[in-house]
Amino acid sequence: MQPFTALLAATLVFAPATQALADATPTHVRKTNGCGCCLAWMEHLEENRFAPTGENMFAGLLVRFKVDNGVPQRMVSCHTAEIEGYIVEGHVPAADIRRLLEERPVAVGLAVPEMPLGSPGMDQGHRTEAYDVFLIRNDGTTEIFAAYLGE
Repeated sequence: MQPFTALLAATLVFAPATQALADATPTHVRKTNGCGCCLAWMEHLEENRFAPTGENMFAGLLVRFKVDNGVPQRMVSCHTAEIEGYIVEGHVPAADIRRLLEERPVAVGLAVPEMPLGSPGMDQGHRTEAYDVFLIRNDGTTEIFAAYLGE
């Protein structure tokens, strides 16, 4: 195979993967070390065109980060992400994050408080709990952004 032909073949093979990576939305996730559900949520993001990077933090520093960035105590979950200027707290589905990024409301971001079974990263077989995704306003108030039914 000629060098140019080999280069062209390699470009055709790797270009789609490179483009997909370039199209992925950078996402910085702060979490505690060894949290399996955080890693599972990050995998959910990867499957949905996000590019998550994880940063392990001690629990006290993670709580301080949440408070300093406008997450009300009643909205807290196990991990916190920064995505295009928004805070995403907990097991928020990727589709809701995409909607947030498209609509661009004036807000802190989204939250799924606690760790409901069946939310992304909390998949436990067929059992799911009903849960809401909340929009956190800049004044700390919240409203339902999306609702998911349990089974």
